[in-house]
This record gives sequence, structure tokens and C-alpha cells, in this order.
Amino acid sequence: MAGPTSEASAARAASSCDLSKEDGPSADQSPASRRQSYQAAVTAFVVLFCIVGVALWGLPFYYDFMVQQFGWTRAQVTSGNALSKLVVGPIFGFLAGWVVDRFGPRRMMMIGILMAGVALVGLSRTSSLGMFYFFYFFNALGYVCGGPLPNQVLLTRWFDRSRGKAMGFAYLGIGIGGATVPWISHALVQHFGWQAALRMLGFSIVVVSFPLALLVKEPPRTRTNSGSVASASPMAAFKQVSFYLLTLGSMCSIAAVSGTQQNLKLFLSLDRHFTQRDAAGVLSLVLAFSIAGRLLIGWLADRFSKKHVMQLTYLLVAAGIPLLFLGTTRVVLYVSAAIFGIGLGGDYMIIPLVTAEIFGIEILGRLLGVLLTADAIADAAAPWLIGRLRDTTGSYSVSCFVLVVMALLGGLAVLGLPERRGSA
Repeated sequence: MAGPTSEASAARAASSCDLSKEDGPSADQSPASRRQSYQAAVTAFVVLFCIVGVALWGLPFYYDFMVQQFGWTRAQVTSGNALSKLVVGPIFGFLAGWVVDRFGPRRMMMIGILMAGVALVGLSRTSSLGMFYFFYFFNALGYVCGGPLPNQVLLTRWFDRSRGKAMGFAYLGIGIGGATVPWISHALVQHFGWQAALRMLGFSIVVVSFPLALLVKEPPRTRTNSGSVASASPMAAFKQVSFYLLTLGSMCSIAAVSGTQQNLKLFLSLDRHFTQRDAAGVLSLVLAFSIAGRLLIGWLADRFSKKHVMQLTYLLVAAGIPLLFLGTTRVVLYVSAAIFGIGLGGDYMIIPLVTAEIFGIEILGRLLGVLLTADAIADAAAPWLIGRLRDTTGSYSVSCFVLVVMALLGGLAVLGLPERRGSA
């Protein structure tokens, strides 16, 4: 007589068989399905290139121009990111996740693209803090509606066992966008001025990415996941300690990444007196190495415990920060930029992979909506805090210490996550 163990083995075998058929794209899929999977990956790549690589990571390049032209402080120019995300994250984060679960990611993505484009055009025309905050609000909305959340859900539903590689490929868009936008911005500023450069970037975002989001297919609703079936509702996930550890870990690491990235151009240009070209080179180097980080972390996540891959990512972030701010030679600065860039590359993309592995994909949009809300608070507060500490102390030494502690605390939180090795 077959007991529970044999039944469980049979269930696992059946599940494995089903997953092999659903692994997209694979030889078992129809040509149309494989084509749609590839189309989803390319769309996510381009949209993340525009929404995150250009609209989010590209804006700090313009902070020092605003400080010099309008007389604003470092805390003020970084507070636009802080205030907008503190408003948008808590109000719209979970709602956006629910909408994605209910109606699919495509519509949200199109709305986000339009908002991101409007934000950059608006920021190029403002000279008051009030309007600066208003259009930064649209930038945050564009990030929530068109950034990682809908793209993570899109790829998680289209791909199964190759999810890490698909996510890694799509997140290359952020790295390539972030690596190229300083050079693009520098060239545009040299020829047209910084305000016209921002307008051009805003229009380009819509022209390049909106048609792809319009044409991409919604992912199938029938896909299943090897994650925990017990977590079929958000309330079940909210009762688990692992969800709060995951939230804490992601908040701490993203705070360290955002606090560093949003202040780096200010530090290089105004404190270290780098030329615009040299500062653009360092920013580009960080984002260029994030490309390698996304490929590496995606490859590792498909082969090893995602918990340990997440820990590695957070340790790389912590290791790269100190010498970015404290290094005395350019060689040291470039090495630390490479280490930090690799960690940055894996930081955002590892979160949905771990979430899907532990809790499944049926409620992934809503869980990522909650995580996005928490991460948005960290993403918003950290740059402002770091800028404020610099304004108060006169250097980035204390800020650097705070950033490293944040990253290490994130790694400690990940230690408590469960070990899961399924094909998440």
C-alpha cells in the first residue's frame, strides 16, 4: 500500500514533468509560445532600460547642475526621490501589485512608460522646488507602474526553470541603460544644455519602449510554480517570519545601493572636483559592471541556493561602498566601482526570484507590491539621509559607515530565510 511518502514522490515527479513542459522558452513549447516568451524578455529588457536605467539612474547626473543653477542643497535635490517614493510607495505599491495580479502587467507597463516620460520633460522645465517635487512624483509613479514590478511578474509567468537567466537578461537593460546614460547625457548637455537634454531623454523613453509594451502578450494564467502551496494567499505569507526577514533584507540592501548611487555624482563633482567627463566615466563604470552582476547572479540563482546567492549580492554591495567614498587613488576608485556595480546588478533582480521560490507565483504581484512599498521607503529615505549627513558633517565619512552597516544588516536578515532549491 502506497504511503504518504510514495504519494509525495509521485506528486513531485508529476510536478517535475509538468514544469519541464512549461519551462519557457523550451523545445516542448510551440513555436508561437517560444516566440512570445522571447518577445516578453526583449520587452522587459527595453522597458527596464528606459524606466530604470535612464529615468531613475540617469537623473542623479543632473543633480549638480540643479545645485549650481538654483542654489539648492544636496539634501534638497535628493529629497525629490525621497518624498515622491514615500508618497507613491505606500499608497500605490500594493495597489499596483493587485492590479498586475488581476489584469496582467502589460497595461500597468504602458501607463508607467508615459508617466516616466512626462516626469523627465517636466523636470527639464522646472526651476522651483514645488514643481521639482511634483514631477519627481510622476517619476516615482512611472517606476512603480512600469519598472521592476510588472516586468518581474511578466517574466516570472512566462519562464519557469530558466527564470534566473531570463531575469538576468532583462535586467541587463538597467545596467546598459545606466552605463550609457551618463555618456549620452554628457554629450547632450555639451551640445544643448542640461534642460534640453532631460527633455530629449523623456521623449526618447516613450518613443522607444511604449510600442513594445503595447505589442507584448500577457503571460498565460495556467502556469504553476514549485513554491509553497501553503502560501496561496497573501495572508498566509504575511504570517511567516521569512516574509519579514526578506522584507528587512531587501530594504537594507536597497537603501545602501540607492544611498550610494544617488549621492555618487554629487560626491565626485562637488567634493572630489572631477570633471563632468570623469564623473560620467565612474558612473558608467558602476553600471557597466552591473551588467556582469546581473548575468552572474541570474546564472548562480538557477544553480545554487537563492538564499546564499542573495547573501553574496549583499556582501558585494557592502564591500564596494567604502573605497568609493574613502579611496585616495583613481585605481582604488575604479576597483571599488566594479565591486559595487556587480553587487548592484544582482540586488534588485534577486528579490523576485527568492520571493517566487518561497511563496509561489500565484500571489507574486501582491507580495512584490508590498516589498516594493517597503523598498521604496528605503530607496527614498537613504539618499536624503546620506545627503543630509554630508551637509551636516562636511564629508561623506559618516555616510559611508552608515551605508556599509545597512548592507551588512541586509545580509544578516537573509541568514534566517529558509533553504529552497526548487526550480523557482
